[in-house]
Amino acid sequence: MNSRDEEARGAPAGSRWQRTALAFALAAKAAPGALLAYVALTLVSGALPVATAWLTKVTLDGLVGGAVLRTVLVPGIGLSLVGVCGGLVPQVTHYVRTQLERETGLLGQERLFQAVERFVGLGRFEDPRFLDRLRLAQQASSVTANQAVEGTLGSARAAFTIISFLGSLFLLNPVLTVLVLAAGVPMLLAELALSRQRARMLWRIGPTERRELFYSDLLASVEAAKEVRLFGIGAFLRERMLVERRAANTAKRAVDLREVVTQSGLGLLAALVSGGGLLWAIWAASAGMLSVGDITMLVAAVAGVQGALTQLAREVARTHQALLMFGHYVAVVTCGPDLPVVAVPRPLPALRSGIELRDVWFRYSDAHPWVLRGVNLHIPFGKTTALIGLNGAGKSTLVKLLCRFYDPTRGAVLWDGVDIRDVDVAALRRRISAVFQDYMEYDMTAAENIALGDVTKLDDQEWVRSSAKRAGIHDKLADLPKGYDTVLSRMFLMESDEEGGRTGVVLSGGQWQRLALARAFFRDRRDLVILDEPSAGLDAVAEYEIHTSLKRHREGRTSVLISHRLGAVRNADRIVVLSEGRVIEEGDHHALTRGGGEYARLFALQASGYGTDADGQTTYSGSL
Repeated sequence: MNSRDEEARGAPAGSRWQRTALAFALAAKAAPGALLAYVALTLVSGALPVATAWLTKVTLDGLVGGAVLRTVLVPGIGLSLVGVCGGLVPQVTHYVRTQLERETGLLGQERLFQAVERFVGLGRFEDPRFLDRLRLAQQASSVTANQAVEGTLGSARAAFTIISFLGSLFLLNPVLTVLVLAAGVPMLLAELALSRQRARMLWRIGPTERRELFYSDLLASVEAAKEVRLFGIGAFLRERMLVERRAANTAKRAVDLREVVTQSGLGLLAALVSGGGLLWAIWAASAGMLSVGDITMLVAAVAGVQGALTQLAREVARTHQALLMFGHYVAVVTCGPDLPVVAVPRPLPALRSGIELRDVWFRYSDAHPWVLRGVNLHIPFGKTTALIGLNGAGKSTLVKLLCRFYDPTRGAVLWDGVDIRDVDVAALRRRISAVFQDYMEYDMTAAENIALGDVTKLDDQEWVRSSAKRAGIHDKLADLPKGYDTVLSRMFLMESDEEGGRTGVVLSGGQWQRLALARAFFRDRRDLVILDEPSAGLDAVAEYEIHTSLKRHREGRTSVLISHRLGAVRNADRIVVLSEGRVIEEGDHHALTRGGGEYARLFALQASGYGTDADGQTTYSGSL
């Protein structure tokens, strides 16, 4: 984990105004027409209550004062038109808001994952704090940006309504106007405080909700279903999931309770002010100080201002909370590179001499132990270098450094003399093909699973089949219900069979391993081939076939082979033995076995597991 990732810790990125500007910029880029329409509809909806109150006053005063029909008819028609607008505007606003939300969410998701793709290494994906932030950013990308826009416009609508009503209310009773406004101030401050508390609570319970999701995924995933049922751990995992849910619910309930208490008190204050204003209006009307229209206007103005103040407070609080959450999105999309990136990359030369690890030390953070300790290693061009050692010796970490998923803490990795930190990382990785020990199983078609090795040749079906043949998986894939177009998953229905309800096909572990090899074969003509336990999980016949194919594939190529089965590496041009992060031996198989060192000991230990049964068949009972 990269302990220097300050953006993964602390408060959301940017000031409130910066985040507001970014939210509006996102909406304007995604759907400019919908945003303009939404702004216009917001202003119209804010003016409708005021127009209704004024037209009602004029109409009532005209009727009570005995005005001619024509005089009263005009405001009456106006009231009718306002009523029509009142019926149409909410529906149109809902439609426009929905379209704006969809388009903004789409663009937000695109930009978020474009930012994630720019991460050079793996450190951020192994940082729990950053994973919490990324989860909140995913929510913010599709929802929170729109909430910030809607809240800001809702606040503007409420403010417009308040200002419009205040002039009328001030003419009728200046003192009541001040009281109504004064009652709204604590409401606004309280709502802001509550929004900050809710945003902090959502950040605090992030790890809790991720653990709950982890347990729920175990209970619902096919990968865990066998062990969950065989070991009878469903109830245990369910209780763990519920413990996390209860903890999250407790935190949410505490905030909800504070909101209820605070808003109830503020609502009581508003009711007292409104009631006092109504009593004064009754007294003033009985004294002849107010007309029927004035009373109507005063009641509407008090109710309108109080309602708009309440709405303003909630919209401001909603916007504040949305902007706090949107800050996590901003933090992800604007964060700097996780590994140093040079401004002007050096050209990556064709591999002709080899790759050198020069005094390489590595640990995942200052709090972690050293994984590699002063490794000096030369991987010669056109040769196969095998890495062996017990678990934890540093083999897979060394592979991560070759791919530049991490940088050495000290030392350097040189590609024909060029430090790989000085070249474009995408150019480096285009020169590398690999089969990782923890290979992926994509819930896609068989052809796509192979062609992902090089998406620039995604439609080259002939090369897909050729790669599958080299990996020994062609016959199996060709016999699937839809051949190479069969979905390798039971999570999804095959698109052409959705009505029939037929699901895809799940391969065995060994078949998936062969598919991963086919993906590496599809990524042909690379300078460096990395094979991390390429035959793990295969039976003896399959292992022999795979290593025979790999041997042909490695000829004349620079390759790194990792395997616990020493028989698979004995033909390597060079064998390197790692122990506790150091190179302790290197040479070919014959030199190392004659040397009597660690390799000879491990080889003899593994070979001793082989024997002959009563039928003369070779058996194996040992392992590293």
